[in-house]
Amino acid sequence: MARPKAELVLNEEERMQLQSMARSHSLPAALARRAKIVLACAAGSENKVIAKRFETSNATVGKWRSRFVQRRIAGLYDELRPGKPRTIDDERVAELINTTLHTRPEDGSTHWSVRALETQTDISKSSVQRYLKLFGVQPHRSESFKLSTDPFFIEKLRDVVGLYLNPPHNALVVCVDEKSQCQALERTQPMLPLGLGYVEGVTHDYKRHGTTSLFAALNVLNGAVLATCKPRHRHQEFLSFLRAIDKAVPADLDIHAIVDNYSTRKHPKVKAWLAARPRWHLHFIPTYSSWLNLVERFFAVITDKAIRRGSFRSVKELAAKIDHFVTHYNQNCKPFVWTATADSILAKLERLCKRINGTAH
Repeated sequence: MARPKAELVLNEEERMQLQSMARSHSLPAALARRAKIVLACAAGSENKVIAKRFETSNATVGKWRSRFVQRRIAGLYDELRPGKPRTIDDERVAELINTTLHTRPEDGSTHWSVRALETQTDISKSSVQRYLKLFGVQPHRSESFKLSTDPFFIEKLRDVVGLYLNPPHNALVVCVDEKSQCQALERTQPMLPLGLGYVEGVTHDYKRHGTTSLFAALNVLNGAVLATCKPRHRHQEFLSFLRAIDKAVPADLDIHAIVDNYSTRKHPKVKAWLAARPRWHLHFIPTYSSWLNLVERFFAVITDKAIRRGSFRSVKELAAKIDHFVTHYNQNCKPFVWTATADSILAKLERLCKRINGTAH
C-alpha cells in the first residue's frame, strides 16, 4: 500500500492568489510552476499525472503538496540557506560609504572611482561595486542644476504654469524664443551610411559657414510651430517675428506670449509696439528657468532630428533644411502636455535646497 496523499483543500482567497502567481510573468518561473502544481493537486489530479504534465518527478509533486498543506502559500517559497559568513563587517562598510561621501582622493581627483576606493579601503573591487549599488551611491555621476535668483520667481512660476494648465478663453497661448547661433557646419569628409552591424559615421571636424538664429513660436494648444530664420537676434528681428505672429493669429483672439528675459523683449520699440496692441500679453519666465518655456522642447527635437547630424555647405542650405523640417513637423504635430503644478515644482525645489544645505533627511 502506498502512503496516503495529504489532503489539499483551498479556500477562495488562496485559489485566487495561486492563480495570480501561476499567470505572473514577473515572479520566478520556479515559483509560478509550484503554484500550478498546487492548483492541479487541489483539482484532484494524481501525483503521477501532474508529474507527467509538468515533466518532473512524483517526489517533487509530493514535496510541494506537503509543503503547501503544512505552511500554505508561504511554503512555496525557498527557505533561506546559510551561506558563507560575511568577511566585511558593518564598520568597514560604514567606512567605505563615509569615505565616498565625505572625502576626496589624495591624488587630486574630483571623485572616487571603484579602483581608488579598493586601494583606499582594502575592500575588493567587486565588493565596493556591490555596496555602492546597495546604498545608491554613484560617485562617477553628476547632475547639473541652476537655481533661479529672480526675486519674483514664485509669482512668475504660478503665472506661466497657470497658462499651461488653465489657459484663458478666447485667447491663444504661444511660447516664443529664439535658438541663436545655429551653425552651418560642413563635415570635412562624406558621411558613412548606416549599415548592418555598424552605425552612421561622421567626421569629428568640420568647416564653419556662418550662423543663423531660429525664431519659433509654439502653439500650446495643438503643438504647431511658426518658425523663421534670421541672420541676427536683435530687437529688430524680434519685433519682426512678433508681427509675423500677429498676422498669423486670428484678430478676434488675444495672444498670451511666454518669453524669457532677454533684453530685446524690453526694448522701448518693442514696448511701444505692444502698447499699441492691447490683445498682446507678455508673460516672463523667471531667470535661469528656460525649462519653463515649452518651445525649448521643440528646439531639442529639431536639433536632434535635423541639425546636429547634418552637413551644410551654407547658411542658406541650413535655413532651407529647417524650413523643410518645420513644414513636415506641422503636418503631424502634437502638443507637449504640461502636467506639473506650481506646488509640485516648488516642493521639488525645496527638496533640492535642503540637499544643498545638508538638512535633507
